[in-house]
Amino acid sequence: MKYDQIKEKLSLAPQKWLVTGVAGFIGSNLLETLLLLNQSVVGLDNFSTGHHHNLDAVKNIVSPEQWSRFNLIEGDICDYSTCQRALSGIDYVLHQAALGSVPRSIADPINTNLSNITGFLNMLTAAKQEQVKSFVYAASSSTYGDHPDLPKVEDKIGNPLSPYAVTKYVNELYAEVFFRTYQFKSVGLRYFNVFGPRQDPEGAYAAVIPKWVAAVNDNQTIYINGDGETSRDFCYIENVVQINILAATNEDLQKSEVYNVAVGGQTSLNQLLELIKNNLGRNDFNDIKYQDFRAGDVRHSKASIEKAIKHLNYDPQFTMDQGLRKMLLES
Repeated sequence: MKYDQIKEKLSLAPQKWLVTGVAGFIGSNLLETLLLLNQSVVGLDNFSTGHHHNLDAVKNIVSPEQWSRFNLIEGDICDYSTCQRALSGIDYVLHQAALGSVPRSIADPINTNLSNITGFLNMLTAAKQEQVKSFVYAASSSTYGDHPDLPKVEDKIGNPLSPYAVTKYVNELYAEVFFRTYQFKSVGLRYFNVFGPRQDPEGAYAAVIPKWVAAVNDNQTIYINGDGETSRDFCYIENVVQINILAATNEDLQKSEVYNVAVGGQTSLNQLLELIKNNLGRNDFNDIKYQDFRAGDVRHSKASIEKAIKHLNYDPQFTMDQGLRKMLLES
């Protein structure tokens, strides 16, 4: 497996990585894997959505020696000088920092734009200046917008349905222009509904899986937007970590590219709830209320992952069901 070969190579010749949004769900999982591979990691986070307890969790998993290879910068990607400082001497960039959530972007488009576009441009520009080996960034399946085709293929997108979707599409446009203008190559990873350990179950913009797991455990009402037949391609976090590292170390990149990150599956919200109940042994749970569809939401989503398999040797090890079982067993 290509991923195993890359991990072995990195362990023998450690590199210096920058992970932005390092205290977030995806960022902290990337940090954990990189430190376990004995890499040096600089983390950048302003803790607007990230949490210190995510970093504490990583500290408890890795060895003291591995933890000593981590340097945290508390700062904002919207400040260009902070980006420059964080990027000094960096080999590989994994840019995860952003204000996520479609509903948040509808409620607050200005700050979403500031973080996701201005912050992204700061990082891209500073990375070009530093001449890093690679720049990988979190793109989004929201970029597909209202395009009706399933599965979603990278070169066919529709009109964006939310301010968040606009910002993530602009990231891709900037990445393409930076290659055409400066020959600076980058990789955008279009995430499809990532889930796993350390995903926040609290707050108005919590992701559906941790929120529902907490609700079932605590006998709280579960609210389903629409009729529950809205479907998503849920992707376990370990698949996402794998493709980030594969993309970062890919030496065959000819230009800026984007890749879907998913498993090529399709699970409705109703099916998801049944899986959660079954895995938690709570088939008796029935405190469920259906409400209006959520503004800006795509009705159905399913990814083609053929491009990532062909060009990055992506080999997702966890289906949606397997990832959910692993997450619940380890929580």
